Amino acid sequence: MKTHTRAVVIGGGVVGVSVLYHLAKLGWSDVVLVERSELTSGSTWHAAGGMHTINGDTNMSYLQSYTVKIYEELERESGLSCGIHRVGCLYVAANEQCYDYFKMERARARHLGLDLEFVSMDEVKKINPLIETKHFISALFDPNDGHVDPSSVTNAYAKAARNKGAEIYRNTPVIELKPTPSGGWLVVTSQGTIETEVVINAAGLWGREVGALVGLNLPIMPMEHMYVVTNEIPEVAALGQEIPMSIDFDGESYLRQEGKGLLIGTYENAAKHWSVDGTPQSFGHELLENDLDRITDAMAVAMERYPCLVEGGIKRIINGPMIFAPDGNPIIGPVRGLRNYFVATGVMAGFSQAGGVGLAVAQWVIDGEPGMDVFAMDVARFGDHVNKSYVLEKTMENYRRRFTITCPNEELPAARPLKTSPVYDKLRAEGAVFGAANGWEYPLWFAPKGVDPVEKPSFRRSNAFPHVAAECKAVREQVGLFETSSYAKFEVTGNGASAFLDKLMTNKLPSKDGRAGLCPMLTPKGQVLGDLTVTRLSPERYLLIGSPTATEYYMRWFQSHLPADDSVAVRDVTADWMGFSLTGPKTREVLSQLTTEDLSHAAFPFLAARQMTVGLAKALVIRVSFTGELGFEIYCEPKFQRHILDRLCAAGAAHGLRLCGVRALNSLRLEKGYGSWGREFSIDYNAAEAGIEKLTKLDKGEFIGRDAAAVAFKAGAKRKLAIMAVDVAETDPIGNEPVLQNGKVIGRLTSAGYGHTVGTAIALSYLPVELAKPGSKVEIEVLGEMRPATILAEPPYDPSGARMRA
Repeated sequence: MKTHTRAVVIGGGVVGVSVLYHLAKLGWSDVVLVERSELTSGSTWHAAGGMHTINGDTNMSYLQSYTVKIYEELERESGLSCGIHRVGCLYVAANEQCYDYFKMERARARHLGLDLEFVSMDEVKKINPLIETKHFISALFDPNDGHVDPSSVTNAYAKAARNKGAEIYRNTPVIELKPTPSGGWLVVTSQGTIETEVVINAAGLWGREVGALVGLNLPIMPMEHMYVVTNEIPEVAALGQEIPMSIDFDGESYLRQEGKGLLIGTYENAAKHWSVDGTPQSFGHELLENDLDRITDAMAVAMERYPCLVEGGIKRIINGPMIFAPDGNPIIGPVRGLRNYFVATGVMAGFSQAGGVGLAVAQWVIDGEPGMDVFAMDVARFGDHVNKSYVLEKTMENYRRRFTITCPNEELPAARPLKTSPVYDKLRAEGAVFGAANGWEYPLWFAPKGVDPVEKPSFRRSNAFPHVAAECKAVREQVGLFETSSYAKFEVTGNGASAFLDKLMTNKLPSKDGRAGLCPMLTPKGQVLGDLTVTRLSPERYLLIGSPTATEYYMRWFQSHLPADDSVAVRDVTADWMGFSLTGPKTREVLSQLTTEDLSHAAFPFLAARQMTVGLAKALVIRVSFTGELGFEIYCEPKFQRHILDRLCAAGAAHGLRLCGVRALNSLRLEKGYGSWGREFSIDYNAAEAGIEKLTKLDKGEFIGRDAAAVAFKAGAKRKLAIMAVDVAETDPIGNEPVLQNGKVIGRLTSAGYGHTVGTAIALSYLPVELAKPGSKVEIEVLGEMRPATILAEPPYDPSGARMRA
């Protein structure tokens, strides 16, 4: 066994061998994998082997498509069969909501070049004569899908990796992980110790145990999952060819052919965790005790929809553990505070996702970034609120909803409310309908008196639409009040604070106390990493504010670049600063009643910040706006927030003040053409494409990504962020829909929604520069309909920004 290597992958399931293979493929041939038992132990060996390209996240769909496509390459490179059955998959819909979901997914697939098409019930019957079509109203066929043999795929990855120089050590459990002074690791195993630069935890069912070796509590939990293989069924044997897979969302089941019988599995409501306190080291190629009572109801529905199952009988029952994250997505990436330690776990859909996960993790290890925005899988999407109890509640919810259609406006209830601001109960009493981000509850919209504060899930305009419109109108004409307590907030202090931030930010830092600035951050390759408001409180103290979902993501970035001399400290102070955004043309009239400070434009210009008294409470007030109107953000200690809310509401009553939520904020920012983090600003786009040249000061000295940004600006962007007005009827685009010109896909929407005060749907998209000319006509596919859209020369609302700077 080697004693030194560049990277050690821990875990010999399909995810681990995929990571190993991709590391070697990308040039790191001096890598090894250690497996506690045999390859495929744990979950891989008993998986059903389904492969699918559909996913609600566009980039994850791309990585799943990559996973499906790589199997042929693996066969060529390894000389081994992967047991590929590319028979396609029929997704059947029993209700209109599921039908809408299919329309959305087909549209998104166009951008990825995937050929998904609707088929009639007559065609369904031809493709799969076993389906009783009377239960369904539509069907979507994906020819890319199918299934593979789990053990064959794993061994093909392993051999292809070995062919490129990688080594695999079986029956080699990891006993200890020790950091080295150089930033690497000592991997202590039962067969000896390996010194390595990088460790990748791909231990699957044992991911928690491997994480615990370094003090890490990974948010994953095993769930029991059962599927049934039937005896030979005459109707199946008589088909003469293999039928496509079928997924019945309403029936919560999946089905495929297995020889001359069928394999059917369910994600039942009577779900069950397994080995909550840790996976036994002795577990490997065992199955769990059969528990058919759990799936009886789902099987009864399946027998109605596939009648031949009634006569099939059971050949064998597979009940095995699968690893789940709270939201069902994989957990990958570097871990904050653990240098050169990566995770690649929580991959419950391994044969749809392992190839893409392996590619992204290998690129992250080698290049320092994953090559595309993978935040939906990033371990940093979870905050410090994600403990064992939280994981238990959310994994149970996720398992039960695996085949339940979740609408874009739907907020799931498990493990909520968790983090609440001091005014949570007051806002709820005022009709707030809440969402959650990083564990924090925040208002989505407010139901007026007499209206039930519940939003009905939908892919179309919901019952919230007129109330959000009224909130937008109040902001544009009078004054709106948004709660901002959930915003990510960081305090950077120390005599090295300025130099530290100057290295991270593309823009010049505020040069005076009491000033704020808009400061993006880039990766070393010049891709957009972040977007923050930076306020200088003193020469050695700064407050940074950003998106709530990016809290852990930003903290990881900050900590990984801290100087070693303790001259800088970074703290997450989100819970220490509660806040509001007061915005609209009547804002000064309201706030001036609560303070003796001069709020005039001359005394308090845009991006000024000041410590002042609001009512009777101390607060930090920053003049900034995300709505395009005059606005102030007000931050205070939690003990003062209720007082400030009461005083603002009392002072605003005469000026038409209205409580507002994030739905209105999103509509208002679209009317201004403002991008947001995770949509327009992500590592999918470089500085030139994102249009942040004015916020990127190449002459200010060195900063991360400067050289790459300079090259991008000099070369010019090949695509630009375009704003479009979309002609809609009663259904609005929401984001990720394809943009077509002359029938050809030229981009996808990053954000979209209805602009309530301009009277049209607004969309943002990165388009080829030559096709993004103002006045150009394009089409947006919105739930199966091609809607005409026009590229605008400027945002439709106050393009000069005069109102915000008034």
